[in-house]
Amino acid sequence: MVVLFVLSGVALFAGGNLSPGIREDRANRWVIAAFALIGFLNAYLPPYTDRKEFWTIDTDTIRWLGVVLFAAGGALRIWPVFMLGHRFSGLVAIQPGHSLVTGGVYGVIRHPSYLGLLVNSLGWSLAFRSGVGVLLTVLLIPPLLVRIGAEEKLLRAQFGDEYNAYCAHTSRLIPWVY
Repeated sequence: MVVLFVLSGVALFAGGNLSPGIREDRANRWVIAAFALIGFLNAYLPPYTDRKEFWTIDTDTIRWLGVVLFAAGGALRIWPVFMLGHRFSGLVAIQPGHSLVTGGVYGVIRHPSYLGLLVNSLGWSLAFRSGVGVLLTVLLIPPLLVRIGAEEKLLRAQFGDEYNAYCAHTSRLIPWVY
Protein backbone atom coordinates (compact mmCIF):
# COMPACT_ATOMS: atom_id res chain seq x y z
CA MET A 1 0.00 0.00 0.00
CA VAL A 2 2.86 2.36 0.81
CA VAL A 3 4.41 1.87 -2.64
CA LEU A 4 1.02 2.40 -4.31
CA PHE A 5 0.40 5.66 -2.43
CA VAL A 6 3.92 6.98 -3.06
CA LEU A 7 3.72 6.22 -6.80
CA SER A 8 0.25 7.78 -6.99
CA GLY A 9 1.44 10.91 -5.20
CA VAL A 10 4.49 11.27 -7.44
CA ALA A 11 2.36 10.78 -10.55
CA LEU A 12 0.28 13.82 -9.61
CA PHE A 13 3.34 16.01 -10.29
CA ALA A 14 4.61 14.21 -13.41
CA GLY A 15 3.09 16.63 -15.93
CA GLY A 16 1.59 14.29 -18.54
CA ASN A 17 -1.69 15.00 -20.28
CA LEU A 18 -4.31 13.62 -22.66
CA SER A 19 -3.88 16.25 -25.37
CA PRO A 20 -4.32 15.26 -29.03
CA GLY A 21 -1.68 17.90 -29.75
CA ILE A 22 -1.09 19.08 -33.29
CA ARG A 23 -1.15 15.59 -34.83
CA GLU A 24 -2.67 12.39 -33.45
CA ASP A 25 -3.17 8.78 -34.51
CA ARG A 26 -6.88 8.56 -33.63
CA ALA A 27 -7.21 4.98 -34.93
CA ASN A 28 -5.19 3.89 -31.92
CA ARG A 29 -7.62 5.12 -29.23
CA TRP A 30 -9.21 1.66 -28.79
CA VAL A 31 -6.01 0.62 -26.99
CA ILE A 32 -6.94 2.93 -24.09
CA ALA A 33 -10.20 1.00 -23.59
CA ALA A 34 -8.29 -2.31 -23.67
CA PHE A 35 -5.80 -1.02 -21.09
CA ALA A 36 -8.64 0.27 -18.91
CA LEU A 37 -10.49 -3.06 -19.01
CA ILE A 38 -7.38 -5.12 -18.27
CA GLY A 39 -6.36 -2.62 -15.57
CA PHE A 40 -9.76 -2.83 -13.90
CA LEU A 41 -9.63 -6.65 -13.92
CA ASN A 42 -6.05 -6.57 -12.64
CA ALA A 43 -6.99 -4.24 -9.80
CA TYR A 44 -9.68 -6.64 -8.60
CA LEU A 45 -8.79 -10.22 -9.53
CA PRO A 46 -5.26 -10.67 -8.08
CA PRO A 47 -6.26 -9.60 -4.54
CA TYR A 48 -9.44 -11.71 -4.84
CA THR A 49 -7.63 -14.84 -6.03
CA ASP A 50 -5.00 -14.38 -3.30
CA ARG A 51 -7.69 -14.16 -0.62
CA LYS A 52 -9.48 -17.23 -2.02
CA GLU A 53 -6.19 -19.12 -2.52
CA PHE A 54 -7.20 -19.71 -6.16
CA TRP A 55 -4.41 -20.28 -8.69
CA THR A 56 -1.76 -18.73 -6.45
CA ILE A 57 2.00 -19.05 -6.60
CA ASP A 58 2.90 -20.19 -3.11
CA THR A 59 5.81 -18.41 -1.49
CA ASP A 60 6.40 -15.19 0.35
CA THR A 61 9.50 -14.73 -1.81
CA ILE A 62 7.22 -14.35 -4.85
CA ARG A 63 5.10 -11.85 -2.93
CA TRP A 64 8.10 -9.67 -2.02
CA LEU A 65 9.58 -9.97 -5.51
CA GLY A 66 6.22 -8.66 -6.70
CA VAL A 67 6.41 -5.66 -4.38
CA VAL A 68 9.90 -4.83 -5.67
CA LEU A 69 8.81 -5.21 -9.32
CA PHE A 70 5.68 -3.14 -8.66
CA ALA A 71 7.79 -0.30 -7.25
CA ALA A 72 10.48 -0.51 -9.96
CA GLY A 73 7.92 -0.73 -12.76
CA GLY A 74 5.95 2.18 -11.34
CA ALA A 75 9.08 4.32 -11.16
CA LEU A 76 10.00 3.35 -14.74
CA ARG A 77 6.44 4.17 -15.82
CA ILE A 78 6.53 7.66 -14.26
CA TRP A 79 10.15 8.66 -14.99
CA PRO A 80 9.58 9.25 -18.75
CA VAL A 81 6.55 11.41 -17.95
CA PHE A 82 8.81 13.69 -15.91
CA MET A 83 11.41 13.71 -18.69
CA LEU A 84 8.93 14.61 -21.42
CA GLY A 85 6.69 16.91 -19.36
CA HIS A 86 4.00 18.54 -21.52
CA ARG A 87 5.12 16.43 -24.52
CA PHE A 88 3.94 13.24 -22.78
CA SER A 89 0.36 12.43 -23.76
CA GLY A 90 -1.81 9.44 -22.97
CA LEU A 91 -2.75 9.64 -26.64
CA VAL A 92 -0.43 8.84 -29.55
CA ALA A 93 0.15 12.46 -30.53
CA ILE A 94 2.73 15.06 -31.50
CA GLN A 95 2.55 18.01 -29.11
CA PRO A 96 3.36 21.67 -29.90
CA GLY A 97 7.12 22.19 -29.68
CA HIS A 98 7.69 18.44 -29.73
CA SER A 99 11.32 17.40 -30.03
CA LEU A 100 12.88 13.97 -30.10
CA VAL A 101 14.30 13.03 -26.69
CA THR A 102 17.22 10.61 -26.97
CA GLY A 103 19.01 11.02 -23.64
CA GLY A 104 18.66 9.38 -20.25
CA VAL A 105 16.61 6.21 -20.26
CA TYR A 106 15.61 7.05 -23.86
CA GLY A 107 19.24 6.51 -24.84
CA VAL A 108 18.74 2.77 -24.28
CA ILE A 109 15.03 2.10 -24.79
CA ARG A 110 12.46 3.91 -26.94
CA HIS A 111 9.38 3.08 -24.82
CA PRO A 112 10.45 2.95 -21.16
CA SER A 113 7.02 3.89 -19.86
CA TYR A 114 5.49 0.85 -21.59
CA LEU A 115 8.15 -1.44 -20.15
CA GLY A 116 7.37 0.13 -16.77
CA LEU A 117 3.68 -0.67 -17.29
CA LEU A 118 4.45 -4.34 -17.90
CA VAL A 119 6.89 -4.65 -14.97
CA ASN A 120 4.48 -2.77 -12.69
CA SER A 121 1.56 -4.99 -13.69
CA LEU A 122 3.61 -8.16 -13.25
CA GLY A 123 4.77 -6.92 -9.85
CA TRP A 124 1.19 -6.20 -8.77
CA SER A 125 0.18 -9.72 -9.81
CA LEU A 126 3.09 -11.37 -8.03
CA ALA A 127 2.54 -9.31 -4.88
CA PHE A 128 -0.79 -11.14 -4.65
CA ARG A 129 0.80 -14.41 -5.88
CA SER A 130 -1.83 -14.41 -8.64
CA GLY A 131 -1.59 -16.62 -11.69
CA VAL A 132 -4.66 -14.82 -13.06
CA GLY A 133 -2.83 -11.51 -12.67
CA VAL A 134 0.19 -12.85 -14.55
CA LEU A 135 -2.17 -13.89 -17.37
CA LEU A 136 -3.73 -10.39 -17.37
CA THR A 137 -0.23 -8.90 -17.65
CA VAL A 138 0.42 -11.10 -20.69
CA LEU A 139 -2.87 -9.84 -22.18
CA LEU A 140 -1.47 -6.29 -22.03
CA ILE A 141 1.20 -7.19 -24.60
CA PRO A 142 -0.89 -7.29 -27.84
CA PRO A 143 -2.51 -3.84 -27.44
CA LEU A 144 0.80 -2.49 -26.18
CA LEU A 145 2.59 -3.68 -29.33
CA VAL A 146 -0.12 -2.10 -31.48
CA ARG A 147 0.33 1.17 -29.60
CA ILE A 148 4.12 1.03 -29.96
CA GLY A 149 3.72 0.49 -33.71
CA ALA A 150 1.38 3.48 -34.02
CA GLU A 151 3.66 5.66 -31.93
CA GLU A 152 6.75 4.74 -33.92
CA LYS A 153 4.95 5.36 -37.22
CA LEU A 154 3.90 8.84 -36.04
CA LEU A 155 7.39 9.66 -34.73
CA ARG A 156 8.99 8.44 -37.96
CA ALA A 157 6.61 10.65 -39.97
CA GLN A 158 7.42 13.63 -37.75
CA PHE A 159 11.19 13.24 -37.35
CA GLY A 160 12.18 11.16 -40.41
CA ASP A 161 15.87 10.26 -40.64
CA GLU A 162 16.55 11.58 -37.14
CA TYR A 163 14.11 9.00 -35.74
CA ASN A 164 15.51 6.24 -37.96
CA ALA A 165 19.03 6.97 -36.67
CA TYR A 166 17.74 6.90 -33.09
CA CYS A 167 16.03 3.55 -33.70
CA ALA A 168 19.27 2.09 -35.07
CA HIS A 169 21.00 2.29 -31.68
CA THR A 170 18.13 1.74 -29.21
CA SER A 171 15.83 -1.12 -28.31
CA ARG A 172 12.08 -0.81 -28.68
CA LEU A 173 10.98 -2.26 -25.33
CA ILE A 174 13.48 -4.64 -23.73
CA PRO A 175 17.08 -3.35 -23.67
CA TRP A 176 19.36 -5.20 -26.13
CA VAL A 177 16.62 -7.76 -26.88
CA TYR A 178 13.60 -6.09 -28.55
